[in-house]
Amino acid sequence: MGSIVSVLEKKDFVKWFLNHYQLKKRECVWLLNYLVSDDQLMERVHFVEKAEYCPKAIIMSTQCADGVPFRFYKQNVLTTDAEKSFHDIRLNQEENIYLELNFNSSRLTPEYASVLEENPYLPQNMTTDRKYGVWAEMVLDQSLSQFRKHSLMEKINEALDQKDEKSFQKWTMELRNL
Repeated sequence: MGSIVSVLEKKDFVKWFLNHYQLKKRECVWLLNYLVSDDQLMERVHFVEKAEYCPKAIIMSTQCADGVPFRFYKQNVLTTDAEKSFHDIRLNQEENIYLELNFNSSRLTPEYASVLEENPYLPQNMTTDRKYGVWAEMVLDQSLSQFRKHSLMEKINEALDQKDEKSFQKWTMELRNL
């Protein structure tokens, strides 16, 4: 997530997104198409989570998501008017834009994950929470591995008890591969 995403990757993602999802506000489609039409603008677009913490952010939601239809944040100002955000983007093209898209199963979508970047403006306490999430995943992976190993050992013992050489060979091979 911390890597730099190319303009082409971002454009491909937005086109894919617009073909697969319907936004709650049609002005959002216009705004995304405007961004895609300009490579220099797309260079400044960053797809992030928790965009509301960024100095200049846009949050858009699709019909299938519960999120707000549209929000534009600039410093401490919030607006739900997509036209105002369009004019701000058009007049201030040198500023980075942090874009959050809320859609069904967004965290499970490889297309979105490929353009998602680390949010550099998250408060320190929220980045610590992310570390705990990674640690939790590591513990879960280790637990699953241990469970699988234990399960295979039981199958090996059962094969030995039943003098089933074929099953024994199969389960020991799988244990070695684990």
